[in-house]
Amino acid sequence: MANGARTTSHDVTIAGAGLVGQAMALALAGARGVDLRVRIVDASPTPRPPGDIRTYAIAASTVRMLEELGVWARLKDKAEACSAMRISDSKLAEVVRPVFLTIAGTSRAGEPFAHFVDGRDLQAAVSAACDEAGITVEHGAVVETVGADTYGIRIGGETVPSRLLIGADGARSAVRRRAGIKTVGWSYGQASIITIVGHDVAHDGAATQHFLPGGPFALLPLPGNRSGVVWTEPAARAERLVALPSKDFARELALRAGPEIGDITVLEAPRVYPLELALARTFVAPRIALVGDAAHRLHPLAGLGLNLGLRDAAALAQVVVDAARRGEDFGSLAVLERYQRWRRFDTVQVATATEAMNRLFSNDFGPLRAVRDIGLGLVDRIVPLKKLFVAEAAGDAGPAPRLLRGEPV
Repeated sequence: MANGARTTSHDVTIAGAGLVGQAMALALAGARGVDLRVRIVDASPTPRPPGDIRTYAIAASTVRMLEELGVWARLKDKAEACSAMRISDSKLAEVVRPVFLTIAGTSRAGEPFAHFVDGRDLQAAVSAACDEAGITVEHGAVVETVGADTYGIRIGGETVPSRLLIGADGARSAVRRRAGIKTVGWSYGQASIITIVGHDVAHDGAATQHFLPGGPFALLPLPGNRSGVVWTEPAARAERLVALPSKDFARELALRAGPEIGDITVLEAPRVYPLELALARTFVAPRIALVGDAAHRLHPLAGLGLNLGLRDAAALAQVVVDAARRGEDFGSLAVLERYQRWRRFDTVQVATATEAMNRLFSNDFGPLRAVRDIGLGLVDRIVPLKKLFVAEAAGDAGPAPRLLRGEPV
């Protein structure tokens, strides 16, 4: 590691001090019945203040995890419960945009199936929980080389090894590269424009997703008559839009949002995020495991990216802690393969479904529009299928790690 060798032994080193990396540290450090020495290292030279203006959809199962990690108590008063998700499919010029599908309901435990939060509030809550737990971040630690042996993993020639290195260092993961793990994927040729707006008409907790020819346009409710915007366009057009004078940008945004929320005020300078699909060919290597964007980067269409990353953290924490309790070498490939079997199929399944939806809806082919609108209308009338959608949105479908059930690791 670029800033020199360490003298204190750790069981687990987490590379990346983002939301998933810090949640991973909280899950491991707070595990009962084992005493795991955990550290976080990050390439940034200094701590960065919360500056993520993205609006995150937090599934009900993720809320349970955040409650167990001591995060949700700091965040719940700044979150907006989702009352419904309304989905329309229209052309940009159409003033009236009929809603073809409304997803509403609660999780199996009776909670709202999702909440929406400002990324800055989420970052602050997770960091505060880490501070309270005594978890600190070593900044300026760049992963330059990685080597594994029978006893542990050495990072940049450290004299004291960790038994496990977790790559939570994002889509351009240095851990993934140094471990020689390849990815498969492609650029979508699209980008998301992210901002936050204020509006005259109350959203009442309802999220809206307009499928438009340029890509999906989502309004995600936040407290105080505000909504987060996730606006997808072809990449070159997205760059041109954010370069417009503020009044022109606001007019283009209002055109896509529609008249239902009244007059709009842009509250945050818009930012552009290029979109791509990237899946690591393997999530694990000897003494290495990848979580979050280091393992998978998906289209934001379904709003599942952070939830999938936190599900990775919950699953890996459970596998590692259970192995440690049994006296197993939790950094061994045999143990880490349990994590991979648990998470990789789910991730590939979500990536495939998201890719299909993006291709299906990001076009203006008339006959295809008619078929998909009929399909959305049929789904809206089939109660068991809508309940399945709610279960998926809440994170209640399939076997869940203990943290996502609201249980300790």
